[in-house]
Amino acid sequence: MNAESPQAHPPQMARYLAIAGQFALYALFAGAIALLSRWPVYHQLGDDQALVTLSIVHEGQRLKLCAQRTPEELAKLPPNMRAPMNCPRERSPLAVEVELDGRLAAQQVAQPSGLSRDGRASLYRRMVTTAGSHHIIVRLRDRARAQGFDYQREATVQLRPAQVLVIDFEPTSKEITFR
Repeated sequence: MNAESPQAHPPQMARYLAIAGQFALYALFAGAIALLSRWPVYHQLGDDQALVTLSIVHEGQRLKLCAQRTPEELAKLPPNMRAPMNCPRERSPLAVEVELDGRLAAQQVAQPSGLSRDGRASLYRRMVTTAGSHHIIVRLRDRARAQGFDYQREATVQLRPAQVLVIDFEPTSKEITFR
């Protein structure tokens, strides 16, 4: 008797239903992603706004200059550490001020990176402003002193709606740049 048993079809039918259910859930998930990728609409800036971004990564000057070790100091050191010059690695923090139309828009200090505080310091700041003409003054200090700045740039810029102006420091030419 080769008659099919009545219980052979229900497990196969359950398998088809499971696959159809998975397909439906995947389609629903893909539809939700498609909907959320288009709605709600995100606007980074308003229709009459522009963005001024301060983005500086720079090594400050060394805190101490290299010094010649005396013969007595060299004698106290282990033989493998008897370098004639002592050059401390620690660098000065960076300090920056940004004035936008006569008001202080940003004032930040960034410490050097690294365990020995001998790496680059990073400054980042976003400033949303209205589109139009703006007078910008940027001051940067990379030496260890309490007052004064080592670099300054002043300019009047015309910002269009949704324009991004990036303030950076070019270490080779030693100047503050606006892009």
